Parts: sequence; C-alpha cells; structure tokens
Amino acid sequence: MVTEKDVLSALANVLGPDGKPVTQSGVVSGLSIQGAKVYLSLGADPGRAAEAEPMRKSVEAAVKALPGVEAVLVTLTAERAPGSAPAARPGPASPGPRATAATARAGVPGVKRIIAVASGKGGVGKSTTAANLALALAAQGLKVGILDADIYGPSMPKLFNLHERPEILEGKVMKPLEAYGLKIMSIGFLIEDETPVIWRGPMVMSALQQMLREVAWGDLDVLVVDMPPGTGDAQLTMAQAVALAGAVIVSTPQDLALIDARRGIAMFNRTDVPVLGLVENMSTFICPHCGGRSDIFGHGGARHEAQRLGVPFLGEVPLHMEIREKSDAGLPVVATAPDGPHAQAYKAIAAQVWAGLEAGRAGARPAPKIVIE
Repeated sequence: MVTEKDVLSALANVLGPDGKPVTQSGVVSGLSIQGAKVYLSLGADPGRAAEAEPMRKSVEAAVKALPGVEAVLVTLTAERAPGSAPAARPGPASPGPRATAATARAGVPGVKRIIAVASGKGGVGKSTTAANLALALAAQGLKVGILDADIYGPSMPKLFNLHERPEILEGKVMKPLEAYGLKIMSIGFLIEDETPVIWRGPMVMSALQQMLREVAWGDLDVLVVDMPPGTGDAQLTMAQAVALAGAVIVSTPQDLALIDARRGIAMFNRTDVPVLGLVENMSTFICPHCGGRSDIFGHGGARHEAQRLGVPFLGEVPLHMEIREKSDAGLPVVATAPDGPHAQAYKAIAAQVWAGLEAGRAGARPAPKIVIE
C-alpha cells in the first residue's frame, strides 16, 4: 500500500511555480490516502490558475506512477498570494449586488442544458428526487446524465447500486458509470462507502469542477446536478461558474423546511439562475393498511410558498414505503415501477421541468456581477 512518504518522495521531483520542489515551496496544502486512491490539493493564486495547471498535471502523473496507486485526484485550491486582492464574493443579503466585474459561466461540451436540484436543508429527499427526475426525463426519450455534487454526502452510488470505479480514458478524463440509461458521476465512486470526505471549501469546489468538466459525458440533452443542501461555497460555485439552465427546489411541507427553501430560491435569484419550480416531497402519507391519510409534515405548504414567491409549483410526491424501499435497494421507482402512481408523480414533475426549459423560462442570461461590500 502506498504511503504518505512515498507520495512526498515522488513529489520531490516536481517543481512548483517558484522553481523549487512542490514539497518545499508550500504548494501542497492537503494530502489524503484512501487505500489505492490518493487525493491531493495544491495551493494556487486564483489570478494564475491557468499557469498552475501544468504543475497539477505533473503532480498527478508523478503520483499515478507509484506502485499500488489506482486513482489520483489532484485539485487546485485557489489560495491567493500574500498581499493580493481577495476574490470577489457575494456580500450579505441586499436588494441586489453592485456590479464591478462579471463572473463568466461556462457550459460543458456536448451537454445542451444543465439543471440543479437543490434544497435549503438536508433530509427533504433531494437526492431521491434528483435521481427519479433524471430517470423521468430519460423516459421522455431524452439523453440524460446526473452529477452527484454532494461531496460530503454522496447518494447516487446507493440510489443506483453502483460501486465500481470510473474508467480513465485517453486525456485523463473519467468515463461515467451507467444505470437505467443514465450517465452518472459521483465522488462516491472514488472513495470507500464509510470514508468521510474531510476537505476544505476550495478542495470541494475544485473537485466539483473536475467531475463536471473532466468527465466524458458525451452528447446529453440535460445534465441533472444533485446539489449539496444549503447555500454555501459549493452551491455558489455551481451557480456562478456553471451555465445552469435552471434550478428545481425540493422541500417538505412544514414551515421549518420552507424557511430554508426560501433561502435556496433567493440564492438562485441573486445569482441570476432561473427557478424552474418547487417540489413538495413527503407531501402526505396514506396508510397501506387502513387507507387513512396522515399529513405528517403538513400539506400544501410548498404550493402556497410557490404561489407567494411567484415560481411554478411542480407537484407533490407522497411519503411512501415503496419509494424508500426501492431507493435503499438501488432500484429507483421510476425505473423499476414505471407505471405505478409514484413514478407517475415524478414523470409529471419532469414534464413540467422540460416544458419550462423548452418554453424559454430558463433561457440563458448574463452572469451576475458580484462585489465585496
């Protein structure tokens, strides 16, 4: 098994921007070894990130050549040089950001539209919704991929029962795994199931960019991105740097979840990403024994919130054991019970999402301009 000493010895032959070995110049800001996989972060001045890319590739090649190493992930952490101006970040909530410099958004070659599935908080069923939404879009005859952008809590390996490692193709791009006609990528394919990802924000953001742009997605009509919960750095990176065609917000009906859903909607509005609509998950529970209805988390809260905020209401998904059981078994309900009522609920949501995209509600907009207050 490769050791930290082995890795550092290999890096002693790789020169940093100052002409010194990266192990002596302070470039290496993080190193983690998980079995046969090595994760490295390299500090780089954001203004000279392009110049640091050859160094990143050299580090990757040097570590990859070590006996016993099967996979290497090297990320640039955008550390600014001493005395340089900090990168622009959004200030506190206000009627709108003042403009000084635009943030460029880039698409992904071959991918026509990218949509984010997001939530203001965890535990509302966002990943299950994202997986079944992607399958429902594919059921319309579309070519669909799904990116698991929840670095700290990846769910797609479980939801699709996928545990292989992605194949590395020519040009050092990863081949996504496939299930039920979807192309799927997740950090969970690169780490062990019970291994925590203990990374700083810049490492997470760099990893997201690599999984988005260094993957052989091929030609896709839509790429569904399962976003991390909340409104932190990872979400802002995706919203500001990626050409998102729109966002779907998932919430449960109760006020506590809707408070956070509002924050998610506000974040996308501030970053000029169109909100395609709001989904009410775990909307109601029908007892399989007596047929009685119980609104465990309330009912209709998301519909009312969508009306209040002026965004489309996409539909309700019930709290039901079949959805939970099939999700835990890696047998998503849209793929394995396509004619059932729960699959039909997801398909109705997908139809509205696609209609919104086609109608131009989520057409391209100029990137937001963010400054420090």
